[in-house]
Amino acid sequence: MPKLNALVAGSTGYIGVQLIKLLVKHKYINIKYLCGNRSVGKKISSYDKSLTNKKLPKIIKFSKNLLRDIDVIFTALPNGEAQDISKYLTKNITLIDLAADFRLEKSSDYLKWYKQKHRAANLIKKSLYVLPEINGKDLKKYQIISCPGCYPTSILLPLIPLFKSNLIKSKNIIMDSKSGYSGAGRGVHKKHKDKNLYESLSAYGVGFHRHNSEIEQMLKKFTKKELNFHFTPHLSPMFRGILSTIYIDLEKDITQSNVIKKLSDFYKKDHFVKILKPDSLISTNDVIGTNNCFISVCKSKYKNKLIILSAIDNLIKGGAGQAIQNLNMKFNFPLKTAL
Repeated sequence: MPKLNALVAGSTGYIGVQLIKLLVKHKYINIKYLCGNRSVGKKISSYDKSLTNKKLPKIIKFSKNLLRDIDVIFTALPNGEAQDISKYLTKNITLIDLAADFRLEKSSDYLKWYKQKHRAANLIKKSLYVLPEINGKDLKKYQIISCPGCYPTSILLPLIPLFKSNLIKSKNIIMDSKSGYSGAGRGVHKKHKDKNLYESLSAYGVGFHRHNSEIEQMLKKFTKKELNFHFTPHLSPMFRGILSTIYIDLEKDITQSNVIKKLSDFYKKDHFVKILKPDSLISTNDVIGTNNCFISVCKSKYKNKLIILSAIDNLIKGGAGQAIQNLNMKFNFPLKTAL
C-alpha cells in the first residue's frame, strides 16, 4: 500500500509534537511537511529530543502551494486557523482538525462560545465531529474530520451509551474533570503565571467553559429530554492525563449492574475503551502513554445514584491518538496502526 503524504500544521505545540511522535511510527504515512510560525527553520527535535534521529523535515511556514502533493492535513493550531486552511482543500485532500474549528454544527454557536466569526461556515456541512467509537462509521463521507476535545472525550464515552439506552436521567449530571496542564497548551505558563502549576490545583472556566457546547451538542443527539448538567474543569499539578468524575441519577429500577453491562456490551468490540470491574479505583497513571479510556462505575451512598470514573491521556486519546484513530478509519488502515 503506498504511503499518504501528510502535512502537520501547528507541529510544535504539545498536541502537535505528540502527533508527530505517533505518525513517525505509522507505516502508511510519510510526513512531507511540518509547519509553524515562530518556529520556522527549526528542527522538531528541538521540541522533543526523542525525535532527534528521525528523518523529519525542518519546520516551514504554511503555504497553499504545499498542498499540491498532500493527501492529508493535520491541524493542531489555535482556534480559527484551520478554517483558513480549509479554504484551500481540493477534493483529494482530507483535513483532520485537532482544534475546535469544526466541532460545532452551527456557526452561530461557534461565535457564541469562541467569540469569533466562523471564517469557513460554508464548509461546516462538509465536516463531521467524530468520536470514533460512537460515530466513526460515518466519517468516510466527509472531507473534514473534527476531533473532539479532551474533556468531552472522557465524558461522552461513558455517557452516550447510557443515554442511548435511557438508563440515566438527563438532569442534575455533575461532571468534575481534572487535567494535566499540557491540556492548556504551551502558553499555559504565561496565562497562569500567577499560579504554581506544579504544586496547586485550580478550577477554571467555571459554568461556561467552551467544551460545554460540544458536550451538550452530542448528548442532545441521544435524548429528547431537556439536558441539565454542570461541567467544571481543573488544572492539576501534573503534565498530562485527565480524570473525570461524573455523578448521575438512574432511571427507575436501573442498577449498577445494568449500567456496567450496557457499557461492556456497547464497547465489547472496541479496542481502546476498557470497562473495569465494579467500584474500581482508577488513576491517570493507568492510561498515560496509551490511546485507552478506562471507565469504572462506582456505587454511591444513595441507591438511585452512581459515580462514573473515566481516565484518558489528554494528549493521546484526547488528542493525537484520536486523530490517528480517525485517520485509520477514514483510509481503511488497521485500527491500531501507530497506536
